[in-house]
Amino acid sequence: MSLNAEGRALSSTSSSSMIQTFKLLRVQCGMTLETLADETGLTRSYLSKVERGLSNPSIGAAMSIARALGVSVERLFGQDAEEDPIRITRANRGKAGDPANYLSLLVGSADRAMRAFVVRPGQKSGRSTIMSHHAGEEVLFVLSGMIEIQLGARREVLSPGDCVHFDSAIPHKLKSLSKEAASALVVIASTDR
Repeated sequence: MSLNAEGRALSSTSSSSMIQTFKLLRVQCGMTLETLADETGLTRSYLSKVERGLSNPSIGAAMSIARALGVSVERLFGQDAEEDPIRITRANRGKAGDPANYLSLLVGSADRAMRAFVVRPGQKSGRSTIMSHHAGEEVLFVLSGMIEIQLGARREVLSPGDCVHFDSAIPHKLKSLSKEAASALVVIASTDR
């Protein structure tokens, strides 16, 4: 999975895994794209593009899709969730994500309210970019580089060590302002599982 400036998840490796898993899960649930669109609030066209690998879902969209399908976000991306109530994700086992772009730190089941990611936003961001939003709260802690966060109409520039906490229902997106790689720890506590 990669996460770009818009908070979009997927890398080329996990993208093909998600494409296969997404359609399989949708069909197993007996859902059409129209039904899934109604359940998630996303458009049928957008879901079709995600399913075909033409568009990458934001974390919020991935959470909505996973919730509608009754699976964890990790399962949606073709990663098996562990059932052990204590979960340890080891640094030397890249199974949790693509450490070059996006790393899911908490690999869990659908019943967990908290998710944690290390994101590395890109420098591209356009006016037509869809902003992420989802139920719950979010904490973003900048690990490296300069990151611009847009929360609704408000824009803030964050440096390493800066932290922001916000209601994740507020539309938001990230953009790197650094020539060197920027990264941030993002923790999402969902109130709508």
